[in-house]
Amino acid sequence: MTQNTPLSYRDAGVDIDAGDALVDRIKPLAKKTLRDGVLGGIGGFGALFEVPKRYKEPVLVSGTDGVGTKLKLAFELNRHDTVGQDLVAMSVNDILVQGAESLFFLDYFACGKLDVDTAASVVGGIARGCELAGCALIGGETAEMPGMYPPGEYDLAGFAVGVAEKSQLIDGKSIVPGDVVLGLASSGAHSNGYSLVRKIIDRSNPDMNAPFDGERSLADVVMAPTRIYVKQVLAAMGKVTIKGMAHITGGGLLENVPRVLPENTVAELQKSAWPRPKLFDWLQKEGGVAEKEMHRTFNCGIGMVVIVSAAEADAAEAELKAQGEAVHRIGRIRARQGDEAQTVVV
Repeated sequence: MTQNTPLSYRDAGVDIDAGDALVDRIKPLAKKTLRDGVLGGIGGFGALFEVPKRYKEPVLVSGTDGVGTKLKLAFELNRHDTVGQDLVAMSVNDILVQGAESLFFLDYFACGKLDVDTAASVVGGIARGCELAGCALIGGETAEMPGMYPPGEYDLAGFAVGVAEKSQLIDGKSIVPGDVVLGLASSGAHSNGYSLVRKIIDRSNPDMNAPFDGERSLADVVMAPTRIYVKQVLAAMGKVTIKGMAHITGGGLLENVPRVLPENTVAELQKSAWPRPKLFDWLQKEGGVAEKEMHRTFNCGIGMVVIVSAAEADAAEAELKAQGEAVHRIGRIRARQGDEAQTVVV
């Protein structure tokens, strides 16, 4: 190619035709997530959504997140069909803790060179996550940026917008000593602590495809998508009063539960009160990870914490189980003594 040869965007590494092909693959996936309130389809400059009229004093609740270094394992294992659900889960579970119904989701997919099949697999996971959360995949952005990412790699980000009745927002302020802490089971490590997960895998060099947990391989277990709790918890909210919730993400149980507690309270959790999945035992053993470090890095089997009064604990537990959740009474709220940590695992 000479200095005077005419150049195209394709010559610079950007394939517009591939982008168009991806949009065509995405449209039917997004269509399956449509819900009341969507005013426009994929392809516009902006996504339009009408707040449901049943809300008298609607408050919009938003959250944004990525998938983190779990993506590195997706590249290494060539598994791209679950990280999209992880992406949705991180945001919709976050806004759920304030009592918000998820309305819509937008994603951002960035790569050096667009592989339509890989991108479509990722977006398929995003659409599945949106269906599980009851929210619409209303738009997004696919950015092909040559030289920005190594071949075969991409980055993901997304955000969700939900709505809650102003008078029914959940903020944890009513939590008092004697309240009961319920834990909803996780589906695995979800999308947190994967820098440590990867380091442990590198150190122990296991056969990722060998049987690990029943019929599942270690690859299956570490790539299991994050559980989405939205529909189940919203259904329970219609039957019982939930005082506070914590989505157990980066920082584990020790760092996330205090975010919803009044300063004069402590959540005392009993580690014998719930079964810890084999993955976390394996990570602790292979990495020589201290018990406290486990609880401040991983969810250790509890993906969502729900705090209710002692009087409603039975009803809340029964309702969440009826919605398909594995529920454990993992602790109680007690008075805080001095400046002690607000979550302790005993």
